[in-house]
Amino acid sequence: MDKARSTSSDPQRLDPRRVRAAEYVRMSTEHQQYSTENQRDVIRQWAEKRGVVITRTYEDAGKSGLRIAGRDALQRLIEDVQSGRADFDEILVYDVSRWGRFQDADESAYYEYICRRANVGVQYCAEQFENDGSAVSTMLKGFKRFTAGEYSRELSVKVFIGQCRLVELGFHQGGMPGFGLRRMLRDQSGQPKAILVRGEQKSIQTDRVVLVPGQSEEVEIVRWMYRAFVDEGKVESEIAKALNDRGVQSDLGRPWTRGTVHQVLSNEKYVGNNVYNHISFKLKKKRVINPADM
Repeated sequence: MDKARSTSSDPQRLDPRRVRAAEYVRMSTEHQQYSTENQRDVIRQWAEKRGVVITRTYEDAGKSGLRIAGRDALQRLIEDVQSGRADFDEILVYDVSRWGRFQDADESAYYEYICRRANVGVQYCAEQFENDGSAVSTMLKGFKRFTAGEYSRELSVKVFIGQCRLVELGFHQGGMPGFGLRRMLRDQSGQPKAILVRGEQKSIQTDRVVLVPGQSEEVEIVRWMYRAFVDEGKVESEIAKALNDRGVQSDLGRPWTRGTVHQVLSNEKYVGNNVYNHISFKLKKKRVINPADM
């Protein structure tokens, strides 16, 4: 479950002479369930060695570092600093990549500059340099920001190539199966294991999913839709009305509309073609409709 939280200690019990800090931790996916705990361990060891007391925690769980949108804790942290509500002098982060894997390194620097302008420093506790504004630290930090973003770009390319390979082998790569179809789970040897119900995901990495025909009644309805469109010349709205009059619901359990009929009649999976990469949305950037040769 995604979460973004902030916690604080009682300021009345803290030694006013000690530097106060907030810690910011982030993990990308729920599979990294121990990631934030590991980050906190390193951050708190760093703070203890320097006599820094952590008064507040900002946590983004299951959040991508590609951009600030959706990272509620980081947004709240920046807002607290800008508004003067921050009751701390430092922000402690595990490393540069936890601050963000922004595709523009200047964006990462911009959010740090906002904090520094408000006299709140940012420290990267697992890095091999002190963020002290020296020429060496500035150079290393800039390199780390670039590599943090480059890691996401390289990973995106590798994942895309892997997904394309699986599609070429006939495996289904996410999305609803559609009316009249089901998602069949197969093991590493290709043997059928189970039919996945709506919302159910495979739990073993080596398992694969293929589309198979659903119930015979649904298959016959799909065939009727094509016959009605091709042979009888019915338009999509007429087909939708006929299905609703018969009490047939869509795969989402809703009445049919012209649009949902169009999805069935125009999707190539109903003639056995496995189409992928029609639309790209890589690295949280603008959606792109790709040409057919892609």
